Amino acid sequence: MEKTSEIQTNLARYDNRWYRPGPAWKRILWYFAGRVLINSYLPVPNTLKCAVLRLFGARIGTGVVIKPRVNIKYPWFLTVENNTWIGEKVWIDNLTQVSIGENVCLSQGAMLLTGNHNYKKPTFDLILGQIHLRDGVWIGAQAIVCPGVTCHTHAVLTVKSVATRDLSAYGIYQGNPAAFIKLRRIKEE
Repeated sequence: MEKTSEIQTNLARYDNRWYRPGPAWKRILWYFAGRVLINSYLPVPNTLKCAVLRLFGARIGTGVVIKPRVNIKYPWFLTVENNTWIGEKVWIDNLTQVSIGENVCLSQGAMLLTGNHNYKKPTFDLILGQIHLRDGVWIGAQAIVCPGVTCHTHAVLTVKSVATRDLSAYGIYQGNPAAFIKLRRIKEE
């Protein structure tokens, strides 16, 4: 067994003052608008949801569907292309840029996490990594995409799986950490 270090985590020394996700007024205004219009079960029309996200700086394409109880940390760090579906209770914890291509499906409860902590440092420093979901990607229900991951075109991350590394085009991945299972074959009807 490896010998443990005597240095310990000291959260009193945690300092993320360098991280500036936007002015306080904008974050506060988004908090309330997001809770009422996006992260709720109120029957808000999809067009209004997209308009509000655009108002806060998100780049949203046409035909985007946003189901109830979606949590988006900072819309100004979000790009969603045409005909993408964002399922109920999806959590986009975008402390930095998240880009979602066309015809992407984020199933219920999926999580996109752009932040983590450096467990090797006693100060537990914040680490950021952008997420890119290319065209045709499907993130299964309750699956998690970790910071710095790119899911290439038409990749699939199955239910409750965790992507800690990039997913290859047309690959189907499963498990924690997600491993390649087989190729995705899309048949013409």
